[in-house]
Amino acid sequence: MNRFTPTYLLPLLLIASIARVGAHEMPNIILLMGDDHGWDEVAYNGHPHLKTPNLDEMAATGLRMDRFYSGHPSCSPTRGSFLTGRHPNRYGTFAPNWSIRPEEITIGHIMKKAGYRTAHFGKWHVGPVKKESPTSPGAMGFEEWVSHDNFFELDPILSKNGATPIVYPGESSEVVIDEALRFIGEVGKNHQPFMAVVWFGSPHEPYMALPEDLTLYKDLPREYSEKSVSLTSVETGEKTVRPFRDVLQERYAEITAMDRAIGKLRESLHEKGLRENTIVWYCGDNGTPASGNLTNPFHGFKGDVYEGGVRVPGVIEWPRKISGNRISEVHAVTSDILPTICAITGQPLPDRPIDGIDLTPLFKAEMSRRPKPIFFWSYDTRAETSVRRASYVEPKLQEGTTPLIKKMDGKYTRTFRNLKHPKIRKSDYGGPRALLGNRYKLVIDGEKGATLELFDILTDPYETTNVAGKHPKLVERLQRELREWQDSVLNSLTGRDY
Repeated sequence: MNRFTPTYLLPLLLIASIARVGAHEMPNIILLMGDDHGWDEVAYNGHPHLKTPNLDEMAATGLRMDRFYSGHPSCSPTRGSFLTGRHPNRYGTFAPNWSIRPEEITIGHIMKKAGYRTAHFGKWHVGPVKKESPTSPGAMGFEEWVSHDNFFELDPILSKNGATPIVYPGESSEVVIDEALRFIGEVGKNHQPFMAVVWFGSPHEPYMALPEDLTLYKDLPREYSEKSVSLTSVETGEKTVRPFRDVLQERYAEITAMDRAIGKLRESLHEKGLRENTIVWYCGDNGTPASGNLTNPFHGFKGDVYEGGVRVPGVIEWPRKISGNRISEVHAVTSDILPTICAITGQPLPDRPIDGIDLTPLFKAEMSRRPKPIFFWSYDTRAETSVRRASYVEPKLQEGTTPLIKKMDGKYTRTFRNLKHPKIRKSDYGGPRALLGNRYKLVIDGEKGATLELFDILTDPYETTNVAGKHPKLVERLQRELREWQDSVLNSLTGRDY
């Protein structure tokens, strides 16, 4: 560039410069997440039936995080933590179908500003995906998206860039990976770094799987049929009761199909010469639901702040920076994704409270303890809806467009909500909540009849023995720390971060 370069060309030259640097130095980023995929449901964690060869290989050749957690025991809130690095209660994403707020700064915004091409594929679930939604993937920093308001099965109905939803024929995990690969191929022509966020619809119920995947699990033990479980009927969209063995066969088939799609992604990266400098990060969004549980060794299920509700698979593959066969026992959480990616790419964190931390020291085994606790909090939404509150987003903009098999409120689409919360009330502090330190985990109101529990999570990972009575001073300190964190979260909820 010289002093005679026309001013109008400067932005284009800057983009070209970023692209040249990015192609050789900046890593590509692919962030994957399963839906309702619990910690135990991978072969590398000892599952007696599941076949997950690609996740197993990632765990063997990358960084396997054995103590990885979802930011919340349910899906929409965890997805908010994934996007923002902040606990979802800070912006009113309290539960499934509660949207994010338009003012939130996401990893999409940050990476787009850093010169990356950004895209989202699959489940969104923090607001409608339609173009006019102020919380769509496009509004949240993703330049392209082929997405669904919620979960999906075979032949998913998805919206491309917010347009009218259409059917994408095929196995759902492969469909979204194929769309991601299309995006990667197009970006590659411009030699620009990319970030693709791929959130699968599997293995969330109701289950639908290909015959060849079902065949893999046709020999599950017959005694599993002695139990029945409640889930959604694929025929009616309403609740039904089915033999546990049949449900597990379908669930495991979906997990294997998802694993195969991940393998297709990894193989394509290898063929394109991109694998060496591409970060591939996989995790689940919450623990296994009770209807699909067989081998979960932990206390609790999806929806609980106990380990069974929030401990999920977590693996990172980045051949250029992470040598193989590394296992971390450091507690990590989905809120750490944004700070970690910011650290890798040299981007500043948003100027607001961030709950996650930078995990890059784990890449070189330079972190043995987490510098601050992880907090979990299932906000009591009854407190939020017991008083009249104004909608944070215009209601018609919160109406979803992509149909599901599962019916809710008499329809097959979803309606999202987010409410203004200008003042903090005493009742706002309720709901199951937990503080997870490096050794001890404090749980308050975790389940009926258990108001306060303390677990030595290192020696008692299954939370079988409440040791609160033995450590009164520790309990008092942790309660105070948890309450101070809640003060900060509720301050954010009032909108003061904006």
